[in-house]
Amino acid sequence: MPKVTLGKTGITAEKNAMGCLPIQRATKQEAIYLLRKAVDNGVEFFDTARAYSDSEEKIGCALHDIRDRFWLATKTHAKTGDELREHLDTSLRTLQTDYVDLYQFHNTTRCIRPGDGSGLYEAVLEAKQQGKIRHIGITTHRLEVAKEAVESGLYETVQYPFSYLSGERDIELVNLCREANVGFIAMKGLSGGLLNNSAAAYAWFAQFDNVLPIWGIQRESELDEFLSYIKNPPALTPELQAVVQADREQLQGEFCRGCGYCMPCPVGIEINNCVRMSLMLRRAPTAAWTNEEGQERMNKIKDCLNCGRCKSRCPYGLDIPRMLRENYQDFLEVLAGKPV
Repeated sequence: MPKVTLGKTGITAEKNAMGCLPIQRATKQEAIYLLRKAVDNGVEFFDTARAYSDSEEKIGCALHDIRDRFWLATKTHAKTGDELREHLDTSLRTLQTDYVDLYQFHNTTRCIRPGDGSGLYEAVLEAKQQGKIRHIGITTHRLEVAKEAVESGLYETVQYPFSYLSGERDIELVNLCREANVGFIAMKGLSGGLLNNSAAAYAWFAQFDNVLPIWGIQRESELDEFLSYIKNPPALTPELQAVVQADREQLQGEFCRGCGYCMPCPVGIEINNCVRMSLMLRRAPTAAWTNEEGQERMNKIKDCLNCGRCKSRCPYGLDIPRMLRENYQDFLEVLAGKPV
């Protein structure tokens, strides 16, 4: 499969870029092994964030001595210019590098601009002038923010959720990026775990020559799957197209992407898992979800305060309290032996 170039940045990589949020959950030894194996077998782009606990540290330990063999992107959730400078210096130290290729504002709810009073854009420009970063990007779950960022001319890349469950407005954003020569990085290529056929997802992305998907990888088996696609990229055969169509019919519309921005919940509900339970029960063996631990997790829904915090934080405008109640009812029916 041809490589993807991210707009005017010149960053060019295989379509199997590695999202490094999941390596938080791996041991340091496991993470180092995975990261080295990824580079040695053709992965060329790694995406992490200051907010991903020890992800940057693990990347630094694993890859500091081969820095010239891959592109490195990280993110800041800073609220002020001074905080951004602190975040960036910490990232450079933990990543054990002098620079990052792409520095992104993390999950923004607005298009950050010069002169907006935060000092954020001024600080990132300063960092670019100092050579600490090479390119400036933005990540968001909000379509209008992404569009504004592209049209502003301030950003070289946009990172946004994109998969074969995406709608026409999302595809319009991809086309807008192409027209503006802005790189498009696709997060949630498997829709937060709802899509379980990576070959279908990978093949579907082939039609978008300006999109670089990043795949969240935690296990060697997952890495091997995506590495195999470098030499033998799956084509969108009638069989895989049927998978795409079936998933779109079942999942498209109102569903949780599992981004987790609705949390924390004041009563401890694991919203990003519980609000998708009905879908997961249809797509995986129920024993994986209905064990004692799963029942304890779902029973917390009874403690919901209907405070509305989760709903107000959801970047997709989902009615989370209602969806929690509906998913809990489906869960109880499965426990009672009824089909979902």
